[in-house]
Amino acid sequence: MTYPPNGGVAPPGPALPTMPAVPPQPGASPAPAGPSGPLSAVPARRTAWAEGVDRLRAAATTEPGRLRIIGAVLALLVVAFGAVTTWEMSERSAAADDVLNRSQPLSTDAAVIYRSLADANTAASSGFLAGGQEPADVTKRYEDDISTASEKLATAAANSGSDPASAAAVAKLNKLLPEYTGLIERARANNRQGLPLGGAYLRYANAKMQTMLDAAEQLYKEENERLRADYDDATPYPWAAIGVGVLALAALVWAQRRNYHRTNRLFNHGLLAATAASTVVLLWLVVGHTVARSGLDDSYDHGVRSLNVLNDARIASLKARGNENLTLVSRGAETVTEGKVTKDKFDVDYQEQMKALGGADGSTGLLGTAASLADDAAGKGPVAEAIKNVKDWKSRHGEARQRDDSGNYEGALEKVIGTKAQDPTDESFDLVDGALKAALDHEQQEFKAAAEGGRDAMTGLPVGAAVLAVLGAAAAVLGIGRRLSEYR
Repeated sequence: MTYPPNGGVAPPGPALPTMPAVPPQPGASPAPAGPSGPLSAVPARRTAWAEGVDRLRAAATTEPGRLRIIGAVLALLVVAFGAVTTWEMSERSAAADDVLNRSQPLSTDAAVIYRSLADANTAASSGFLAGGQEPADVTKRYEDDISTASEKLATAAANSGSDPASAAAVAKLNKLLPEYTGLIERARANNRQGLPLGGAYLRYANAKMQTMLDAAEQLYKEENERLRADYDDATPYPWAAIGVGVLALAALVWAQRRNYHRTNRLFNHGLLAATAASTVVLLWLVVGHTVARSGLDDSYDHGVRSLNVLNDARIASLKARGNENLTLVSRGAETVTEGKVTKDKFDVDYQEQMKALGGADGSTGLLGTAASLADDAAGKGPVAEAIKNVKDWKSRHGEARQRDDSGNYEGALEKVIGTKAQDPTDESFDLVDGALKAALDHEQQEFKAAAEGGRDAMTGLPVGAAVLAVLGAAAAVLGIGRRLSEYR
């Protein structure tokens, strides 16, 4: 009988195999120790961007992968071309529409306000000179001018928007207009009673009107600046769209050339359609905007510029007529000193306005400029008539001043507001004003025709560019897809 040996040691048996030692690797950091020994290293998680770049790099090593990348780039360029074209041409089309339907009409309204106020002042002084019982046509002209100014001020107030200068000018005019009409009514009431105070009230009203005309001129300038800004937005070439379009076409041509060298096939129908669509958009963009720009430039050079000069000339004639009347109303009550000579203030102002209108030969001043800007007989004719009548007006005014300076006030009054048989200056003024109105009406039509042509040249371009770009991008993708199908 055998017994186990004494002690707790297990009997000897076969030895367990031992794992070979792994030598330390160069550059490897030791594994972090855990509670029972070192932990195995966990690889760092890669970002989605890095994985995407690796996949793209791997795809670019095969022809199908390259074709997919080329197709995506072509589609992106064609769509970008359409998007930039739509964006730029939408802005230019909107600006051209603003020129025609917003800023130029507002500029015209500002000129009408200016002209109506000046004409109302002239009519008021003419009625005052006629005596206590004003002629009905003169009274109606005054009332019509005040009504027109009030109506246009309401329009200007509604459209002044965020422009503080325009809003301030409109507010000032709305405040001063009732004060002016109140002074005119007091002047009339005193004049009917034969009181000299009527002349003082009329001069006060005229001083108030000069302040109003300054505000009206400010409004006129602000609206003209807004019009100029709309032109500046509508006329620049869309260089960004043209640049992207040229880039897209170059990429499409390169892709077709590459396709030809690799397959010896002359055409890829999809790429050819995309090229055709992009070419149509680029030509439409360049030609359409060139035509639009030409029309808008013409509307400014032969429309807006002529309108501005003619408006200035008409306002100068109205101011001259008002000062001519006030020379007789004040009868030397207000004077200025030029050098050592004392002169009637209103006659000095009259001479300044007539000088602004231009000389008798029509080569200088506002009328000379208007004649040079007129580009057809219908525009030149009224200006030539105005120049002739200004010459007659100056001659008749000189005769009236001679009578007044010699003490013949009644004779001077007849020469200023008399009957037609007496060749009065108011006849010359009416002829000048009528000729300038005819010239303004003609130039307004010229502006409208040219501006409409410019705006219409861009009609449909933003939408058409977007549609053709989408079709071109789809055709490019289909063309590349046709090549990919050969690898399946």
